[in-house]
Amino acid sequence: MKSDEGKTVSYWEASEDLWNKNALVESIETDICIIGGGISGLTTAYLLAKAGKRVVVIDDGAIGGGETSRTTAHLSNALDDRIYRVEEWHGAEKAKLAVESHASAIGEIERISETEKIDCDFLRVDGFLIEAEDGEDDLDKEFEAAHRAGFTAVERVERAPIKDFDTGKCLKFPHQAQFHVLKYLTGLAKAIEENGGRLFSNTRAIEWKGEDAPEVKTANGLTIRAQSIVLSTNYPLLSKMFAKLPAYRTYVIGARVPKDSIEKCLIWDTADPYIYVRTQPENDFDVLIVGGEDHRTGQDDNADEHFGKLVQWTQKRFPQAREILYKWSGQFLETHDGLAFIGRFSSGEPNVYLITGDSGMGMTHGTIGGMLVSDLILERANPYTEVYEPSRLATQSIIEAVPEIVNSTLPYVDWITGGDVSSTDEIKKGEGAIISHGTTKIAAYRDENGRLFERSAVCTHLGCIVRFNSLEKTWDCPCHGSRFGTDGHPINSPAITPLGEIENSSN
Repeated sequence: MKSDEGKTVSYWEASEDLWNKNALVESIETDICIIGGGISGLTTAYLLAKAGKRVVVIDDGAIGGGETSRTTAHLSNALDDRIYRVEEWHGAEKAKLAVESHASAIGEIERISETEKIDCDFLRVDGFLIEAEDGEDDLDKEFEAAHRAGFTAVERVERAPIKDFDTGKCLKFPHQAQFHVLKYLTGLAKAIEENGGRLFSNTRAIEWKGEDAPEVKTANGLTIRAQSIVLSTNYPLLSKMFAKLPAYRTYVIGARVPKDSIEKCLIWDTADPYIYVRTQPENDFDVLIVGGEDHRTGQDDNADEHFGKLVQWTQKRFPQAREILYKWSGQFLETHDGLAFIGRFSSGEPNVYLITGDSGMGMTHGTIGGMLVSDLILERANPYTEVYEPSRLATQSIIEAVPEIVNSTLPYVDWITGGDVSSTDEIKKGEGAIISHGTTKIAAYRDENGRLFERSAVCTHLGCIVRFNSLEKTWDCPCHGSRFGTDGHPINSPAITPLGEIENSSN
């Protein structure tokens, strides 16, 4: 089964079936209701189920079929925003704890894989931070910050040990890892069920409340009553954190290369946006996975150009990567200070928890989230509670984030601009466009069979005008990252309701 995130298919989806469980058909009670069946939700569910808690996980699609299935599945404790920047924003002690927490997450994935006998291609590898041709020269700063953070195994090396690709001087981060994320999630889901947990696919949460009687309401009118609720969707349902969580699209290619022709390692460079690289074994060849070309969601529709740049970068450095097997894109949420938001939703609702803000490190941040939230629910001490506290303020990082906040308001100008086309007659099969009828903005899409779909182009979150994503065939909001299918159904929050219907539609 394919995910609902868009038209493209990731390598992970192509090589491992998603788990599609039955939908919830009756109201139920449980100890913990977890909304979201990606790596953060399933890790939380697993740890709580192992502790003897009654756990229910619901997902609006297949288990593992959200943004977790669009990753490149790097496992690293070399912080995405650089250790030295996190140190500047949070101080040396919290930077040290952040590095430790990601190392702990890698160890937890390894431990669970071994304990539950999950064959997910988990492999310890070295990671290499290389200097990009047009990137920042910050290797020395990162080396020194890594050592201050206790990561003293980080080394300066003359080049990464990769044939045909002279990386130049770089930093070596030992004891990183990689895995097949959907194989891991399938094993995790099975272990949850074996420990009494219950999983429901195609069950969309539309409302929740905490306080004295926590409950979750679903789109089909059912209620899940629980002692605690965990929000582990990409963007937390019904939260007002959109200004703190700018949404980005990222692009990935997977190229066929001869078996063992490329050293097994992780690579990322100093460009902005940066390139990130790994390999994944197949039976008689390897897949070279290269990602990058990030941009704000809804503010760019040049996928062919982005894929072209990735292919060019790859084939220049890895001449054996002639055949491109996979192309896909995904969505991630940045934070202003490089660290996820994990913990209690608010002081007024202490039995509601959230895990969000993957900041380019979704696999480890998601695992940290599962470990930290399960400890909070079980009333166990966790050394990383303060580091990831959702209500934290980091003044310096917020100042640097002002351009991001302003960026989120600029697309509202679309209300006073014309449409992409003047008539639906101009829309070809497989294409979408915005049409202006007076003050009405229409999102029109014609499928491959010629059927026309028309919905209001007004995002149901805060009224921005959506834009067509021609790669994934979705309507994406350029303000806060909500995404909708061509029939208007919501895919990514913060919006939770469909695009509005159009009276006197051409359809």
